[in-house]
Amino acid sequence: MSASLSVLVFLIVVALVFDLLNGLHDAANSIATIVSTRVLRPQFAVAWAAFFNFIAFLFFGLHVAQTVGTGIVSPGVVDDHLIFGALMGAISWNLITWWGGIPSSSSHALIGGLVGAGVAKGGLSAIVWAGLSKTAAAIVGSPLVGFILALFLVLAVSWIFVKASPVAVDRYFRSLQFVSASLYSLGHGGNDAQKTMGIIAVLLFTHGQTGAEFHVPLWVVLSCQAAMGIGTLFGGWRIVHTMGSRITRLQPVQGFCAETGGALTLFGATALGIPVSTTHTITGAIIGVGAARRVSAVRWSVAQNIVVAWVVTLPAAALIGAWWFLPFHSLQARQYPREYPATRIGLWTAAVVPAILPRALHGAAALPRGFHIAAPL
Repeated sequence: MSASLSVLVFLIVVALVFDLLNGLHDAANSIATIVSTRVLRPQFAVAWAAFFNFIAFLFFGLHVAQTVGTGIVSPGVVDDHLIFGALMGAISWNLITWWGGIPSSSSHALIGGLVGAGVAKGGLSAIVWAGLSKTAAAIVGSPLVGFILALFLVLAVSWIFVKASPVAVDRYFRSLQFVSASLYSLGHGGNDAQKTMGIIAVLLFTHGQTGAEFHVPLWVVLSCQAAMGIGTLFGGWRIVHTMGSRITRLQPVQGFCAETGGALTLFGATALGIPVSTTHTITGAIIGVGAARRVSAVRWSVAQNIVVAWVVTLPAAALIGAWWFLPFHSLQARQYPREYPATRIGLWTAAVVPAILPRALHGAAALPRGFHIAAPL
């Protein structure tokens, strides 16, 4: 096996590890509401979510993979070192936030890692600003849409079932939550797994393994969906408690509305090729159902700290991604200084990362007590 092929295989494995951690980290998004309403026990809920995560490729196109592969960083800039830096930036941030029980976004960690490594290598010109702007807009747009849809669903359901007994409504929506959880898991698998598909596909493209045009081979699709499903099976128990009960207490009818509103948001974003955050989406939906009951039903201090973690994610992952990329970049820059105009940016980042990152992590860790360690459900 040639050195180039060995590096390619290694990076594909790293990408699949990220995908597995994505499933592990974001499993809570798919199952938090159905577990917190006690419709399903956690062991059954993760198996349920993992199955629908895996089969998601049967229902969606690969528009998100196209965006991640070619619409964030210019494919001409992409090389093995850049992808390694991007993946390690995302993986590092995912592990930090998973261990801390912080529901940050794996999606934006990956985008941040790509941007950080891309800027460290090629400067600001390496970024495809149209694609990055669309993704950045979704940071605000996806939770807002999830909030609005869930809010209107709760109000509609309340009006339709105004004369029904609480016991009958509870029993009816316990059954419907199986449907809404399935839809949300499909949306999660359809949008999130495609981000890793885009990374692997652009790697194959830069190595000349997919011909003259960018596309995603079937084996990449199946591998990424399987890795995410396996990650979901291991579950993100530290985050389930926060998502399912610390923001607001949920009943089955509210869990159904939150999951359905979140699922519709993910379906629309996937169809448009926008890599959105499933964490942001379901959090906005949960806040929406809580606010529909009464504004005080939402623990706004918890929601506020989650938003702070969101804001920190993209720049933190970008800094870590640049940090991982810099050793390779600096070595090549010494050998070929004229070919790497971003050396000053890279060295500046190397000087700034140690100073900024601890403060960012301290801010994320300063979440409410109990936030970082979930109590057993």
